Amino acid sequence: MIGAHLSSAASGLALAAEDSGSDQNPLLPEAYDIIWSLVIVLVIGFVFIKYVLPKFQAVLDERAEKIQGGLEKAEKSQEEADALLAQYHQQLQEARTEAATIREEARAEGSAIVEDLRRKASADAERIAESAQRQIEAERQAASVSLRNDVGQLATELASRIVGESLADSARQSRVVDRFLDDLESGAAAVEAEAATTGGEAR
Repeated sequence: MIGAHLSSAASGLALAAEDSGSDQNPLLPEAYDIIWSLVIVLVIGFVFIKYVLPKFQAVLDERAEKIQGGLEKAEKSQEEADALLAQYHQQLQEARTEAATIREEARAEGSAIVEDLRRKASADAERIAESAQRQIEAERQAASVSLRNDVGQLATELASRIVGESLADSARQSRVVDRFLDDLESGAAAVEAEAATTGGEAR
């Protein structure tokens, strides 16, 4: 079809060249040069349109597809990055909430432990004080018994010397010791009462 167009164009140009052969401008090329140049241009144009242009178009389409795919991939990557960022923020918030909860629980457990230790320490102190009080009372009683025996022995010896007879009888010795201690206690009570009376008058 293109060949028919080329032949008709060439014949038309040939007829035009023959009609204007007498008054042709010397600056213009010959009619056959123009015809053959036009034929070559048409052939090159045909080859370009038929073979070269589809390849260019295919390359351009491929590049357009790559660019479009890259844009879609970039958009997808951006969406994934946004989703990961949102997930990270959510996990960070959950971690902060969990840390706050753990701090509150640790504070409550610490207060409970301190209170328990304080209660145990108070109970231990009371138990130690009671044990010390019992030990002091036992030692006081032991000291009282020992002092009573010592004082009784001294009082017996003293009374034996005063009376001039032996007080080896245990019953008699016990009565003498009791009477002596009673006298001592009475004297101590009298001294305390007198001191209290003196102190009251002085005030």
